[in-house]
Amino acid sequence: MSFRKVLAGLAASAAMAVASPAFADSVTLGSGDIGNSFTLNYNGFSDGTTINGLTGSTTFKLTGISGNDYTFDYSVANTSSAPVTDSRISSFAFNTDPNISSATSTGAFSYTTLSSTYPNGIGTVDVCFKDAQTGSCAGGASGGLTLGQTGTGSFTLSFSQPVSSLTLSDFYVRYQSIAGVPGISSASGSGTLSSTGGSTGGTPVPEPGMLGLFGLGLVGLAMARRRQTSPRRVALAA
Repeated sequence: MSFRKVLAGLAASAAMAVASPAFADSVTLGSGDIGNSFTLNYNGFSDGTTINGLTGSTTFKLTGISGNDYTFDYSVANTSSAPVTDSRISSFAFNTDPNISSATSTGAFSYTTLSSTYPNGIGTVDVCFKDAQTGSCAGGASGGLTLGQTGTGSFTLSFSQPVSSLTLSDFYVRYQSIAGVPGISSASGSGTLSSTGGSTGGTPVPEPGMLGLFGLGLVGLAMARRRQTSPRRVALAA
């Protein structure tokens, strides 16, 4: 392989590394985790831009496993603050492994939708829990939790057969009716685990900046090696 091809490959790897996400927080639960809870804190973003002051939190508690069902209590809080002067959380969502076959919910978010697109570039999520009966996870209606409000309830995830271990990951919330941020009326938020009583994990991807620096370092090393070896070739040719 030529030096130019090696250099091009290293540069491409560095560029891809810079664009890679850092972590996808996840929690793995089984029968030994009944009674345990975990909490996530959410940011807010729209079109790739983080919105200062737009925040939320959720707490999920595994309350039971029966047959093909996992049941949870949930608590969702809209913790947004200045410069945001108003917002409402209209849904929360996550992915499951294995995939669920159905879901039901009660309380503040008593409507569910499976395998639907979540806004702001997130893409398809396995399940979302909403404040209103809408056709997708994108939102609608006018309910939800406004600034300072907390909503509670329970939900059940059902599977096609008994599941000994369940992993929940990629946690999101949906913000609507945003005020105080010019040009932005809706957004999404990504959750980061802040505390847990279950097994936690994440996609083992190093921070993007570190990957990028590593890739660029390899490029520099290759260039330095070329400079060191070129004079030797000339000497041998002589």
